[in-house]
Amino acid sequence: MIIDDMGNTKQDALAFALPANVAFAILPNKALSKTFSNRAAAQQREVMLHMPMESLAGNNQEKNVLLSSMPPQQIVQTLKTALSSVPHAIGVNNHMGSRLTQLTLPMSVTMEFLSEQGLFFVDSRTTKYSKAEVIAKRSGVLSTKRNVFLDHTPSHEQIDKQFKRLIHLSKKYGYAVGIAHPYPQTVEYLNVHLHKLQQHGITLVKLSDVVSSGAAYAYHPKPKLKPISPAL
Repeated sequence: MIIDDMGNTKQDALAFALPANVAFAILPNKALSKTFSNRAAAQQREVMLHMPMESLAGNNQEKNVLLSSMPPQQIVQTLKTALSSVPHAIGVNNHMGSRLTQLTLPMSVTMEFLSEQGLFFVDSRTTKYSKAEVIAKRSGVLSTKRNVFLDHTPSHEQIDKQFKRLIHLSKKYGYAVGIAHPYPQTVEYLNVHLHKLQQHGITLVKLSDVVSSGAAYAYHPKPKLKPISPAL
């Protein structure tokens, strides 16, 4: 489980009450970026850089966002600056990025940088046309993707529906990755229901356990082998 968009407001601190196996994806270059990263690390909670990337709409984008117009050197420098504001980060996922994650060149530059830094990548899947996870694996970056957004509509009914879908996928494929946000209603829901996962035969594990194990590939159906024709 990942909590995105951490570091925007002081209210986000509500999420620190969640179990320590919930990872925090922290926005870079914010007043609270370093404070939240240090506090999360003190809880032995995994920290990710929640890297702003160019969206198709192009609106409501963060400052220092990765853009398709950037040359490779600028992409690398922007990533370095962002990473320096989120100490303890062991991985990266994209904030927005419905445009950038479709593009081979900027994603290749990004994944080469992550490979050099020893960071994993989680594709937030803000577009079904994303190439990010495929390029990450091609670059030797440990990676996985988001399976469910819990609170795209932050009502109790929708959060509950999506959480049950997350449980279903976890049972079906052996693991599932959920992304939520530090909304008060989401934190309240998760504080109750994450503690009930064992009743469903499910364990809440650290994100690194997913990306570093064979389970990260379990969600992709394996191709069926064609029967070998007998030799003539």
